[in-house]
Amino acid sequence: MLVDITLKITPDMVKDVQGNQNKVLIGHLGTHFDVMDKEFPLGYTRRKAIVFDVSSVNDRDIDVSDIDLDRVEKDMFVGFCTGFIEKEGYGTMCYRKEHPQLSDELIEELVKREISIIGIDFAGVRRWKEHTPKDQYCADHGVFIIENLCNLHSVIGDCIINTYPMNYEGVTGLPCRVIAEK
Repeated sequence: MLVDITLKITPDMVKDVQGNQNKVLIGHLGTHFDVMDKEFPLGYTRRKAIVFDVSSVNDRDIDVSDIDLDRVEKDMFVGFCTGFIEKEGYGTMCYRKEHPQLSDELIEELVKREISIIGIDFAGVRRWKEHTPKDQYCADHGVFIIENLCNLHSVIGDCIINTYPMNYEGVTGLPCRVIAEK
């Protein structure tokens, strides 16, 4: 079974962000990853994956104790289903500023395990001023972060994830289509 875990973009979404965040229209609208001066390797397009249900984690960072790190393998896509995008709705002020986040320790453990992709159903692995430096840290270690996924509750557990970013150059974000095989 194929499951599209890409946020569907509507004309209203585009209209809502125009004027608010110009950079959103150049690669950061909807499901995307921040390029961080790197190029997405074609080998990353199809990955063995695990999606963890962390929807019960509230009022604190998602931490190593919330997942089974023994299931995480080199080159994997590791996803985190919080349900936040479905609950809050994409693009709201709360969505952008008060989203869940992964702990620094968890991010470092994932990088240490040499995974390929972190997939999240919220706006960034860290909030505010920590967002860009943490994305850069991951990219410098060969890990891309795909933000604003949806329907992750449909693919919790083991699956295959296919990620196809647009072939843009000179932009800071790459929109992508992400399809899970369950």
